[in-house]
Amino acid sequence: MNFNEKKIFKVFVDFDGTITKTDVGEAVFLNFGDAQKANEIIRLWIDKKISSVQTWNMLCDTVKDLDRKKFDDFIDSMEIDETFKNFINFCETNGIEISILSDGLDYYINRILEREKLGHLTAYTNELGFDENNKLIPSFNYTDEECKDCANCKRNHIINNSSDSDYTIYIGDGWSDTCPAQHCDFIFAKNSLLKFCEVNRISYFPFKNFDEVILRIEEMKNKRKLKKRHQAELKRREVYLQG
Repeated sequence: MNFNEKKIFKVFVDFDGTITKTDVGEAVFLNFGDAQKANEIIRLWIDKKISSVQTWNMLCDTVKDLDRKKFDDFIDSMEIDETFKNFINFCETNGIEISILSDGLDYYINRILEREKLGHLTAYTNELGFDENNKLIPSFNYTDEECKDCANCKRNHIINNSSDSDYTIYIGDGWSDTCPAQHCDFIFAKNSLLKFCEVNRISYFPFKNFDEVILRIEEMKNKRKLKKRHQAELKRREVYLQG
């Protein structure tokens, strides 16, 4: 290996609870749907008793007589991590490609990104529409027949948007991050993802904000030799072999 060769990093980051301070998707249904039913549905999904597609369809069905203005105002009250914009500046300055991978819904994700003047970022999400009665209609363009963990298959986006020579980085906090994170060389984890990594003995960096992520990536950039995570390479190879 040529140690002077420039390292190419690809960053994949979750949205709810990672970029935002709270899980916006969950908060929406706890506030505008039936909170008790919503909690029960989310628990079924966490326990892998229902798929992510089923989860979103069931959650949307709990919302009745939606007031769109109140809905939008609620989304507008959701805050992002104060250090995220600094992280975006860091990535763009250093030529690091970043993609948002969310199993959430584009309606609130795009609204928040546009508000923060981050609408130019690449974001792969599920979609949310409304019928003439303001009923929520979710749709899913990135499902995978073999994997039901996410309605929007984050793993496939990672595979499709990186090569074997890239150093892949995953940043996340939740259950929908457990599958995609395993396919990346470096993992920044908190909350449920952190616990998953600990239980399954997967190496990770704990983080509280994106300033901490910047410091770690700076260290990676400056290392003479950077080692990829072998288990991630094996996981990616499995996907390639499946076709």
